[in-house]
Amino acid sequence: MRRSRILSGMRPTGRLHLGNYAGALSNWVSLQEKYECFFMIADWHALTDRTDTKQIKQNIRDVLIDWLCAGLDPEKSCIFVQSHIPEHAELHLILSMITPLGWLERCPTYKEKLASGEENNYGLLGYPVLMTSDILIYKADRVPVGEDQLAHLEICREIARRFNFLYGKVFPEPQPLLSKATKILGLDGRKMSKSYDNYIALSDEPKLIEKKVRRMFTDPEKVYAGDPGHPEKCNVYTYHEVFGKPLGEDVEKIFEECKSGKLGCVPCKKKLSSVLIEVLSPFRKKRRELERDAGELEKILQEGREKARQVASATLREVKDAMQMSFS
Repeated sequence: MRRSRILSGMRPTGRLHLGNYAGALSNWVSLQEKYECFFMIADWHALTDRTDTKQIKQNIRDVLIDWLCAGLDPEKSCIFVQSHIPEHAELHLILSMITPLGWLERCPTYKEKLASGEENNYGLLGYPVLMTSDILIYKADRVPVGEDQLAHLEICREIARRFNFLYGKVFPEPQPLLSKATKILGLDGRKMSKSYDNYIALSDEPKLIEKKVRRMFTDPEKVYAGDPGHPEKCNVYTYHEVFGKPLGEDVEKIFEECKSGKLGCVPCKKKLSSVLIEVLSPFRKKRRELERDAGELEKILQEGREKARQVASATLREVKDAMQMSFS
């Protein structure tokens, strides 16, 4: 009996940052010890909001390196690029034929885009069907998601139920695997995003980390260095809790000294810079090694492609058999 299988992925939009690591990637690293994991670099999904594709190839390489630096292990997990597996696209086409338009129009992401007044495209409307094919082509039992993504997964489950009703049971209904993800804000207190330029990348060098931390948003009520602080509201203190505590940093002492006014924002940020430089030191070292070994990266993706295609092609044969569309 095989282990429960999971599928998850990230769009290749550039080098990953601390928000990606705390919010998803660190959780994936632990999941690969318990589940049969398929981790996908979702390059087709990256096309839903951009027409400039010049950087996608380099972005795929950067995402792969960041994954490996964070601890994803190709010996334990299948790591692959979405577009390398054409079965995703074929199943997407088949499932699009049985998916009511109303299901897609109620998707939260699509409704948000409509409300924003931005130009939409067919790919964005059909994104949940492509996401569904990504999951079902591997017959994933569980999908790591946050609570804000449950609506997207429910569409996947509805499509699976509809296919099974029409043609016989082929697909499991994937269950949510609610992640214990830690959300951290960007340097300015907003969501961490490359588009906001408020992030610390996993590959940032020490001097750049120090520069970025110096401009971090802190307690707005602490005007002078000796003023009592409110660490429970301070973004810098949150980073100490998330990244410093696992290193053995005395975050309770930082909390009390900030609250009493003994610890000013500048020295507090210096402490945080040291913590983040230490946390990311192994990432930088591993990245330098991988950047010098393009052959190893190609090997990982080739092996991932072969394993993923073996599973995906078997599923697609089942789909066609169930629909009585097999001619060979």
